[in-house]
Amino acid sequence: MKICKQCSNLFEPIDKRVICHVKPLSVNEVWQGKRFKTKKYTEYEKALFMLLPAIEVPKGKLSISINYGFSNSMSDIDNPCKPFLDILQKKYKFNDNMIYELIQTKEIVKKGSEFICFSIEIYKQKTKNEINIHG
Repeated sequence: MKICKQCSNLFEPIDKRVICHVKPLSVNEVWQGKRFKTKKYTEYEKALFMLLPAIEVPKGKLSISINYGFSNSMSDIDNPCKPFLDILQKKYKFNDNMIYELIQTKEIVKKGSEFICFSIEIYKQKTKNEINIHG
């Protein structure tokens, strides 16, 4: 871990945000060994490929908003993210390294009414004040 040269801390509170001065860990660095798609994931991928409409994904930096409808209030909002994004990029032929903004929300619905609602838009660059942590 590197200590921030400007503030000599590993973290700093800014407004209501907390900035942690640590390199984000990729999911590829979390697991050891080979990973294999489960039968359930393969079926999920096929189902989504049939359900997803033909849309035009903008070129360039992207902003993606996803709203999950879970029937279990204990569901973690981040669990479906990676597999869903992987399916979106495969279906719509974009590279997920072009996602510069990802907004996720969840709501609780009745069992059998689960859903995923999403939008893909051009990323709107933030102002310097919105992104400058040492401002």
